[in-house]
Amino acid sequence: MIRYSPNISVMFDASRKASKHILRDFGELEHLQVSVKGQNDFVTNVDLKVQEIIHRELSKARPGFGFIMEEGQSEKIDSENVWIIDPIDGTINLMHGLPFFAISIALRSNNKIIAGVVYNPIQNEFYWAEDGMGAYLNNKRLRVSARKNLDESLMSLGLPALGRKDQEKRLKMQTLIMNKVAGLRSFGAASLALALVAGGKLDGFWELGLSIWDIAAGVILVREAGGLILGIKKNEDPLATGNIIAGNPNIVYELQKVLAT
Repeated sequence: MIRYSPNISVMFDASRKASKHILRDFGELEHLQVSVKGQNDFVTNVDLKVQEIIHRELSKARPGFGFIMEEGQSEKIDSENVWIIDPIDGTINLMHGLPFFAISIALRSNNKIIAGVVYNPIQNEFYWAEDGMGAYLNNKRLRVSARKNLDESLMSLGLPALGRKDQEKRLKMQTLIMNKVAGLRSFGAASLALALVAGGKLDGFWELGLSIWDIAAGVILVREAGGLILGIKKNEDPLATGNIIAGNPNIVYELQKVLAT
């Protein structure tokens, strides 16, 4: 039985407490109060309540830590230790009753992501990783895939949606990849796609313009599972730009070359 570190335990407990609110409302979707937050970007009362619970639990466990959060104001972002939170990654999936969404929490210390959790409450799948300790699904060690060729690889990507200004660029990149790989999948939740890369179910993932809370936890999952994280362009920091390529070491550079064409 694997024993969680204090930081992972804190994130796990906060995720589990917050997930009770999600599980209750997932079975009663017709009662969700929905407001528009920009084109194709919705926020529900569940999103806000989950973040409130996570914020409360983490603040209680680690006073003085900062927060970067999807919903609402960030706090103490110049602190040595900062929590990075996406209360529900995959809100639109949740809104449509699709059981593919997650709570994503990462811990940044001295500008380095040192721990992360991605929790799918519907499947009770707890992905977690800590710097130098490996990546896990519940108590099972994760490893990225070993496929060596793009034409054998299954990739995940984000599809352009209503209101995105970069649709043409995204579709061009998608077409380039379609001609090189065995298949493409889009799940609508970057944190879970990265978790699937860490577990070897997907060989790679790429996306443009994500926010740090979308990918921070997933990035350490992939790295601790033996994968690599790159920018779309060389020397680009994905956590700063949101332009990310993730995958096993055999294919990420070839994928980067194709996408940079």
